Amino acid sequence: PAFRRFQRRYYSVYLPALAADWLQGPFLYKLYQHYRFLEGQIAILYVCGLASSVLFGLVSSSLVDVLGRKKSCVLFSLTYSVCCLLKLSRDYLVLAAGRVLGGLSTALLFSAFEAWYVHEHLERFDFPAEWIPVTFSRVAFWNNIIAVGAGGVAEFFAEGLGLGPVAPFMASIPLLVLSGVLAVKNWDENYGQQRAFSKSCADGLRCLLADRRVLLLGTVQALFESIVYIFIFLWTPVLDPHGAPLGIVFSSLMAASALGSSLYRLALSKRYHLQPV
Repeated sequence: PAFRRFQRRYYSVYLPALAADWLQGPFLYKLYQHYRFLEGQIAILYVCGLASSVLFGLVSSSLVDVLGRKKSCVLFSLTYSVCCLLKLSRDYLVLAAGRVLGGLSTALLFSAFEAWYVHEHLERFDFPAEWIPVTFSRVAFWNNIIAVGAGGVAEFFAEGLGLGPVAPFMASIPLLVLSGVLAVKNWDENYGQQRAFSKSCADGLRCLLADRRVLLLGTVQALFESIVYIFIFLWTPVLDPHGAPLGIVFSSLMAASALGSSLYRLALSKRYHLQPV
């Protein structure tokens, strides 16, 4: 029962944050197109967000450990809310600044929340380490459900209510505020070990170069992610001229992604014994 209560405290903060993130997926390109920017200008805005995520990703772990995991989650709520508000502007530089803030927020989303959970699970409550995957697998399940639902909700706000492509971004803000408020109210603060940034980078580079398999895995992953991001950029301008409901298309893509994950888990189950090679 204590573990279940602890899980619910984690879900109540993390799942609204994930929902706010997914809501912004279907209409990002459409919003910039609505503001009459050219395809090349939109591409630069996308690159600003990705480059920001890369740069802040390098320092996010150190930042989270020093600032505190709970404070970092609250900071995520604030920066992502500002990022959404900046979408109301038609000024190109303001939108670029919003993309930079979005990159920072993404780096915090995928570092601070899990770091907080693992520390609390092991250090404060002393639950068995084997229970950690139980929580994260459940988060992955709900993440898929939320992603599918987010497309439909975004479509409802943008097209169903006729509020335009900026509406899903405004709908994200209450979820971000809810996540931050619940973190402040229900979570305790914890910190990580402070490590020199240069030493962390050196250790990572040494690990990358010392084992050929790690280098190959990173290369394959990078190539795969590059294909995914090209697809993310292009699917809207390809389908939108045909009148496709972008939110519903997004939900379909997320459902297909969830199906792929389910098929993979099924393939590795005791029934089929398939193994990646």
